[in-house]
Amino acid sequence: MAPVGGTAVQDHVALAEIELCGELIIAASEAEERLSLESIDEVLRVREEREVSGR
Repeated sequence: MAPVGGTAVQDHVALAEIELCGELIIAASEAEERLSLESIDEVLRVREEREVSGR
């Protein structure tokens, strides 16, 4: 429970990881078969991250 007074701490990295996990769970639940590695990379935006980082 957050302390009274509004001093809640936000961990932006953890929040981003939780969001990606949620997106992956949604994609898996909507898929008729197991997600391929390419599908997982697409959901997690791996290609976008590689392009941004220049790899």
